[in-house]
Amino acid sequence: MIDIDIMIEAEGWPEEAALRQLAERAVLASWETLELGAPGEGETELSIVFTDDAAIQRLNAEWRGKDKPTNVLSFPAFPVEAGERPGPMLGDIVIARETVAREAALEIKPFDHHLTHLIVHGLLHLLGYDHENDEEAEEMEGWERRILHALSIPDPYNVSLKDDEPIDNA
Repeated sequence: MIDIDIMIEAEGWPEEAALRQLAERAVLASWETLELGAPGEGETELSIVFTDDAAIQRLNAEWRGKDKPTNVLSFPAFPVEAGERPGPMLGDIVIARETVAREAALEIKPFDHHLTHLIVHGLLHLLGYDHENDEEAEEMEGWERRILHALSIPDPYNVSLKDDEPIDNA
């Protein structure tokens, strides 16, 4: 399996064991669905940081020039082309608890489902996928749907919003 380093920087997250289990399932399903071959023990490393809105807002401002919280940020260790097998270091995924909880409630979906989606989304970024244009977005969302389907999680893009409120994920 891929070595996953878990860091919990903020209160309110589930216990580390639960987060690790969720992350390992998401990563393994992604790896298998993308047909990257069976990951060997210690073959590659991934870091997932579970933080809060304040911390992710600082990172978002510094790295993306957007001074607001976001749900997930990905920081690749090395450039990888989509579909290419990565090297020994994938990079870091950072996820903000309050934003995940707020979006899950707004989209009327279980917190764990939304968190799993964001881990998959962040991992796809580390594996070279993006959504900068319609073609890229369609490809990336297609992979997300297939991976989440393998985990018995409904299509994350088929959502019903509470009170028809818009979501701003950017």
